[in-house]
Amino acid sequence: QSKGKKPLFVQLVLDNIWSLYEAVMKRDKEKIEKIVTSLGLRIGARESRHADPKVHLNAICSQWLPISDAVLSMVCNKIPSPLDITAERVEKLMCVGARTFDSLPPETRELKSAFMKCSSEGTAPVIVFVSKMFPVDAKALPQNKPR
Repeated sequence: QSKGKKPLFVQLVLDNIWSLYEAVMKRDKEKIEKIVTSLGLRIGARESRHADPKVHLNAICSQWLPISDAVLSMVCNKIPSPLDITAERVEKLMCVGARTFDSLPPETRELKSAFMKCSSEGTAPVIVFVSKMFPVDAKALPQNKPR
């Protein structure tokens, strides 16, 4: 990147998004029409005439850069298959806090094999795993607390 030149990402991606945003916010009908035509999009007349330019911008972006498709394809391509999970990982997911897998009730321990099979049979148990992450200050982590 030499002085005065923009990075490639800015040239190919961000400039296009910024020009679309600017055209819609300034209501430049000719430029908007050119962009919509070149992208092959179909924007309804209702969205085009709406008083709020963000509605028009949302209609264009939802067709041009659909976030739901991008997120779904990323999840399918990047998240490992549940069939590839190791037995140790299953035990860690099934245990809460300082409890060990061997201290769980026998009924719960029997779910381990079903968890690893990911069976969709009608007789297979339904297993739901709920996870929620909370941001925690680094100073609050156990290894950073004074003993």
